[in-house]
Amino acid sequence: MIDDENQKDETTPEQDEGGQPAGPDAGEDSSSSQAAGEEPTPTPPAGEADGSESEAAEAEPEAVEESGEEKAEESEAEEAKPAAEKAEKPEAEKKKDVIPGADLEPIAVEPEERPLSAEEQARVEAEEEERAQREAALVGEAEEEPQAASRAPAKMEGDARYLATGKRKTSIARVTVLPGSGKIEINQRALEEFFPRPLHQTTVRQPLATTGYEKTVDVRVRVHGGGISGQAGAVRHGIARALTKVDPELRGELKRRGFLTRDARAKERRKAGLKKARKRPQFSKR
Repeated sequence: MIDDENQKDETTPEQDEGGQPAGPDAGEDSSSSQAAGEEPTPTPPAGEADGSESEAAEAEPEAVEESGEEKAEESEAEEAKPAAEKAEKPEAEKKKDVIPGADLEPIAVEPEERPLSAEEQARVEAEEEERAQREAALVGEAEEEPQAASRAPAKMEGDARYLATGKRKTSIARVTVLPGSGKIEINQRALEEFFPRPLHQTTVRQPLATTGYEKTVDVRVRVHGGGISGQAGAVRHGIARALTKVDPELRGELKRRGFLTRDARAKERRKAGLKKARKRPQFSKR
């Protein structure tokens, strides 16, 4: 009997606080529950569970109030942003759209007029004469004669003869200037007959019209070589040279207009192996 009481007293202190015995039976129960796949659920004390629930209930209204205040602040910030963005966007868009310097007024630069060459001037004068002739034919009025130069021509003796030679391309003109009434004879033919085109007629008369000798001298010319255009240029060159002999003071005006300059432009010679001066035969690969 004494041994049984001792065994009971020894087993009593080994029990858990919750009243469950600690021993091989308890280990077997826990291992069996884990083997079955059931997780042990800790059970907090009753006092602690009630306290946690009350704290969560108190925290929820505070969180709701804080979230409401944050939303109100965010909505106010969002309302304030569009106004500032709208005020800034037009200025930024204007800066992007406007091209630099678009508001500046353009400066009108007038191109410098290039002085016309003798041929271009003759062409312009010929076109003006043709236009005047057509207008006179339509209206029925007589053609007005071109005005002479303001400078009075030099006096010439009755038997004076002034000879000169003019050249242009392959044409050579030998010119004789003598006192007269403005008659021009080329190869014993009248100017209008030898040069039917007004352009060539104006080219021949240019030196006389410029110096004012158009109605005070007669011109006789012998020209050969080249074509019609080259012969007209040669006659003009010869007349200008002859007038410098009549009055040396005319040299500056004639030189300025280019009537005394020998026009060296000519057709370029043909080269061997080419069709023309620079035109090559067509290349055929096959």
